[in-house]
Amino acid sequence: MAAERMVVIGGDATGMSAASQARRLRKPEDLEVVAFERGPFSSYSACGIPYWVGGDVQERDALIARSPEEHRSRGIDLRMRTEAVELDVAGARVRVRDEAGTERWEGYDHLVLATGAVPMRPPLPGVDAEGVHGVQTLDDGRQLLDALEQRVERGGGSGGGGARRAVVVGAGYIGVEMAEAFVKRGYEVTVLEKAEQPMSTLDPDMGRLVHEAMCSLGIETVLEAAVTEVLTDEDGRARGVATEDAEYPADVVVLGLGVRPATELARAAELPLGTSGGLLTDLAMRVRGQENVWAGGDCVEVLNLVSGRAQHVPLGTHANKHGQVIGQNIGGGYATFPGVVGTAVSKVCDLEIARTGLLEAQASAVGLRYESVLIESTTRAGYYPGTRPIHVKMIAERRSGRLLGVQIVGRENAGKRVDIAAVALHAGMTVEQMTSLDLGYAPPFSPVWDPVLVAARKAAAAVRAG
Repeated sequence: MAAERMVVIGGDATGMSAASQARRLRKPEDLEVVAFERGPFSSYSACGIPYWVGGDVQERDALIARSPEEHRSRGIDLRMRTEAVELDVAGARVRVRDEAGTERWEGYDHLVLATGAVPMRPPLPGVDAEGVHGVQTLDDGRQLLDALEQRVERGGGSGGGGARRAVVVGAGYIGVEMAEAFVKRGYEVTVLEKAEQPMSTLDPDMGRLVHEAMCSLGIETVLEAAVTEVLTDEDGRARGVATEDAEYPADVVVLGLGVRPATELARAAELPLGTSGGLLTDLAMRVRGQENVWAGGDCVEVLNLVSGRAQHVPLGTHANKHGQVIGQNIGGGYATFPGVVGTAVSKVCDLEIARTGLLEAQASAVGLRYESVLIESTTRAGYYPGTRPIHVKMIAERRSGRLLGVQIVGRENAGKRVDIAAVALHAGMTVEQMTSLDLGYAPPFSPVWDPVLVAARKAAAAVRAG
């Protein structure tokens, strides 16, 4: 009996997790595993690129979890610089193009779509000029670092002096992380954000705290600043960025405008897509309506367990879990991915930013009535050296008191407290129940009442009063 054939499109988190898990569960004579990756790297951390650029991570290879050679040594036929260009779902085959430009059809018994996401790149004049960078891949990171080193060798700044200026377009997660990276490299940094606040993943009152903190860190953060053009010099190189109201000189421009699902192949094959353009799957990560096509990672939409709606959540944590689920199912077992609660954490310099669950606007959009509270506390006992401020916002469903969401902005030891709320959301806890959580306490780690529990007490009181 011939071996079944598993074909994976995409050699990063989801794809190689799925391939590795299926390989562990089924023998090579039972299952052939072939993976195609259009780039030169496999299994790497794109999330680590800002920290590589900023110097916290010294070497590119530190971001690579497993090389192509390591995957091959484990029985996975990983073919690099080979791009999938067409899906024939009815014929169970994929047309691929290798580095030499040769095209061929590859058949499959199981197909895994792990095509990831692509960065937003607005159609602006000058956006493709030299000196404009994205930070989606390791190649992007290497090109940016090379450009910064060349700029140092040339000497001088965009204004004719010695100042080095960076403009970051977008104040989401990537934007604030790249702002920090440039601060660490000694650049004067301007962040341009077209919205009324940085970090649109926070409510406006919490976003204002981030804005104030970024400005206090010396990062010029301009809000309601829609970019109209990337300005170029006589050599066609980026020299600044223009908005409707001003121009901002720059030696380097970074786009941090978020990503969208890379689902062009799936769309052409008429596979089901959601409102964000991400693939729709069942709980086993099988593409809806398909028996032998699976998908995961940044190219899919997942269920938000709090709102009950599907959404696009491009995070490496989910991507790896999706791959494990897919590999388990193709390998003969059974696993599911129930959904997410929308947890994310980031930082800019010493400011930590975290959220989980729903924002006020998201709660309203799904018809939930809620109470919200905001508290200010400290990260350690007030008398203990090194204590820092922390703000916690908590949203609870009116009447039932069910926790709906938490947002945190603070200094050292603030961000990871969001995990308490993430667990509570998964468990469906009320804010009243949260007040009794038995959390660890000692003065170096927390006040007697942890800030999350202080917020829970205040939220519970608001629910009772409402």
